[in-house]
Amino acid sequence: MPVPDRSRFRHWAQDHARYGDTDRQGHVNNAVFATFLETGRVGFLYDRDAPLSPPGTEFVIARLALDFRAELDWRGAVAIGSIVTALGRSSCTIAQAIYQGERCCATAETVIVLMDTTTRRATALPDATRMALAAIGEPGIA
Repeated sequence: MPVPDRSRFRHWAQDHARYGDTDRQGHVNNAVFATFLETGRVGFLYDRDAPLSPPGTEFVIARLALDFRAELDWRGAVAIGSIVTALGRSSCTIAQAIYQGERCCATAETVIVLMDTTTRRATALPDATRMALAAIGEPGIA
């Protein structure tokens, strides 16, 4: 994925790197990047006022592809941009980027699947969930 223009993203979340997130090289450890991406997704998937997963279901990650682009410094906030790029029968694809200041430090693509918590199998996205995901998606997504 090329470095995206910030204006592409429809949902934004904030997080903060902590000193304890650093590794022996003194920069934020690579595993923390996945946590920042989670912060970005949870912000719209599990919104208290408008959760996207109906009772008896939850979202699970089927695929996560993460490209590291620059170091993250623990002294500073990070912004996580997200946009839904594709909708399937039971899944959606989310493009994300992590920024510190104006610098894009990572890009990612995540496929999440709606799972029935009883059967532990994929289940179709309800119309209301599909519409909510489309609202934070690329133009023309359905």
